[in-house]
Amino acid sequence: LQFVRFAAVGASGYAVNLVVFAICVHALGIDYHVSSVLAFVVSVVNNFWWNRHWTFDAKHDRVAHQALKFFAVSLVAFGFSYVILVALVNGTGIEKVIAQAIAVAAATPLSFIGQKLWSFRA
Repeated sequence: LQFVRFAAVGASGYAVNLVVFAICVHALGIDYHVSSVLAFVVSVVNNFWWNRHWTFDAKHDRVAHQALKFFAVSLVAFGFSYVILVALVNGTGIEKVIAQAIAVAAATPLSFIGQKLWSFRA
């Protein structure tokens, strides 16, 4: 059940990430490297709130402590997805939003394991 909830939260964060990324790249003309970072920041805030309150029901722990751990795990997952994004765009010429979608999806299992075992450990 926890993984299903994590996946639902991840799906919302995934949608937020892709919308922010697409707006930054296509509507605002921001470089895709920077757009990836902006999309990450917005989606990580969304995901932290939902995971803390719903997925892991970890409202009893200190929010600042959890947030730091969540952000650290998210940064590792982001680094992984960023490498994939750049490799796909530069190596294959794939469209940037599609590359971002693939990269974020590839990093999701890494994020789940880190969040479950460290950030929101019971």
